[in-house]
Amino acid sequence: MEISAGIKASLAGRYASALFELASETDAVRVVESDFERLAVALGESRDLQTVTTTPQLSRKAQGAAVAAVSSHLGLSELTAKFLGVLAANRRLGSLAGMICAFQAIAAASRGEVSAEVASAHPLSDAQLTRLKDRLTAREGRSIKLNASVDPDLLGGLVVTIGSQRIDGSIRTRLNSLAQAMKG
Repeated sequence: MEISAGIKASLAGRYASALFELASETDAVRVVESDFERLAVALGESRDLQTVTTTPQLSRKAQGAAVAAVSSHLGLSELTAKFLGVLAANRRLGSLAGMICAFQAIAAASRGEVSAEVASAHPLSDAQLTRLKDRLTAREGRSIKLNASVDPDLLGGLVVTIGSQRIDGSIRTRLNSLAQAMKG
């Protein structure tokens, strides 16, 4: 399993690595990943939860009580709930989003999986996503996890990002290239 030095060196990466080791020992990596997916959605949707995790004026005790309530409400596993409690006690809840991303990257690397961000002008059907995943898997030689999003500014086509590599087949880019060529 290859984990980038950037992930290992960051605060979020160190916490995520420690949690990954604990989850691996108890065979709970998938459970924690599932918990983190629900938690990421809740962080994105709840202004109050964002405030709890980022406001330094709240005491450790108040943050701990809040994350315990959130853990219970979301039905998070005991390991994830304890992890959130440690973050609250150490005043590290502000880095939670980075820890979620780092944990997901570490878990994907352990499975030999690579993540691909796919942006399209219109939502892709399940069949289109499956074909795209199959082609990218064949191209990369590793299992691909697709994260699809919609960007109407693309006008048409796709932009696929795998790590630092970008494949841009959007109409917007083609039109911009044509405009540059015409300016001469």
